[in-house]
Amino acid sequence: MSLILTQPITGPSAWKAADAAQRQDEWLRPLSAEAIAALDAALAGLEARGLRFPHFTKEDFPLDALAPELARWSEDLENGLGFVVARGIPVERYTEAQIDAICYGIGLHLGRPVRQNPKGDLLGKVQAVGDIGDKNTRVYETNLYLPYHTDPSDVVGLLCVRKAKEGGLSSLVSVASIYNEILAKYPEYLGLYYKRWYMAHLCQPTPALTALFSYHQGKLSCRYLRQYVELGHEIMELPLSQVEIRALDILDEVIANPVHRIDMMLEPGDLQLANNNVVLHSRTGFVDHDDVVKDGRKLLRLWLQMPNAREHGDDFPGRNGFPETPEMMAALAAAEG
Repeated sequence: MSLILTQPITGPSAWKAADAAQRQDEWLRPLSAEAIAALDAALAGLEARGLRFPHFTKEDFPLDALAPELARWSEDLENGLGFVVARGIPVERYTEAQIDAICYGIGLHLGRPVRQNPKGDLLGKVQAVGDIGDKNTRVYETNLYLPYHTDPSDVVGLLCVRKAKEGGLSSLVSVASIYNEILAKYPEYLGLYYKRWYMAHLCQPTPALTALFSYHQGKLSCRYLRQYVELGHEIMELPLSQVEIRALDILDEVIANPVHRIDMMLEPGDLQLANNNVVLHSRTGFVDHDDVVKDGRKLLRLWLQMPNAREHGDDFPGRNGFPETPEMMAALAAAEG
């Protein structure tokens, strides 16, 4: 177990909804005409050489004009508010293949895109194309409310390609702000969040042990999705105690307090980046268009391992996507033909 932090967290990461709204100029970053021209030029360079996603490097997709802005994003994700929204990628004028290349290309300049599932996908398609009646369907494949959670990577990126007909707000809360409220109101439960819990879907075939909060080298990190904690303990046949259930209830209640939550509607061309150690993210339910595949809400998801990422303690093993096994790579090669 790591050191239990018993003092409130201060600094830019400890924001509440009102703070984040007042500091919109810190996290909403409209792209300049020069930046968009750089994306167009990089894309044209790929196509001139016959390169396509994911078969290119950041050197194949130069973004010199964006370099200072990308460095600022990276710094703010780790040491600032913990999230950024880049606005204005003109997705309406690109093909789907071109949008994939642009999203991946930006990711290459920020960090290393990692595998998001056992199939080895480097870009996730967030669309309501799953069967709600199938228990194996992931929530992001439906139009249902998506509970607050973190993803198993340093940073998650979501590029909005199309909006829903109605709803689908993206919501963020500060881990530091959540922690401060628990520290103030429920300090007797702190130790439970630092102990190791079994959690499913941590990019391993079986549930893995992880703390929910960890304080290491002066930084607080969080990993959470209640459904995966409950599933992990169910699979391991280790039922949660009443005290553990109460601790999760408290965490959920604090996260749900609207004083912490900032809501935003991601517009087509918005790229939201969030540090999974620093913020939890969620999505409201939505009503989609009739033709879900052609016209429905669609986001592209990146999981990034960041070069400036914090180190974690042994109780909070770093998670950056699924390992590239020989079986995965062989299947990918076969699919490419």
